[in-house]
Amino acid sequence: MAWLHSSVVSMKFYVVHTYTGHEAKVKKMLLEKIKSEGCEDQFGEIIIPQEHIARIKEGKKVVEERRIYPGYIIVEMNANQKTLSLVTSIPGVTHFLGPRRKPTPLSKKEVEELMEQLERSRDRIVSLIPFHKGDRVKITEGPFTDFIGIVDEIFPDRARVKVLVTIFGRTTPVEFSFDQVKSF
Repeated sequence: MAWLHSSVVSMKFYVVHTYTGHEAKVKKMLLEKIKSEGCEDQFGEIIIPQEHIARIKEGKKVVEERRIYPGYIIVEMNANQKTLSLVTSIPGVTHFLGPRRKPTPLSKKEVEELMEQLERSRDRIVSLIPFHKGDRVKITEGPFTDFIGIVDEIFPDRARVKVLVTIFGRTTPVEFSFDQVKSF
């Protein structure tokens, strides 16, 4: 695993709470501060836990990154007065997890589980397509409002779905946009 390459064996991983949405800024400022203070040998990896999400935007599939733990970053470091002060002096950092004077490091098992979770999320893309073939849906807009149907086919590239709707006793395929139907 990548995290085992630390230059100093005594480094541990700590969870740092930041303002939500400021994780990347905090990481960037922390890296700059570490370099300017000459503390590179006291720090290892700085991780923003993220996963990849596929969304449909304007009819096109877009892959975005989403934070798994908003408001938190993971910092590998030797915890001493200087390094703890350096991290907490960064704008946007609120505190370390654990008691105020003695932050609690993640256990080896917790680190391994976190790294495995990050590896799995890098290898797959989570899709936010709201339907699956065979799902019951209710039509919410258009001439078929309040009809119930079964998803027959999904067109993620166009953000559309083909629904089998029973009209006058006959099953008829009708195509809708994702926002015209909801799971029932």
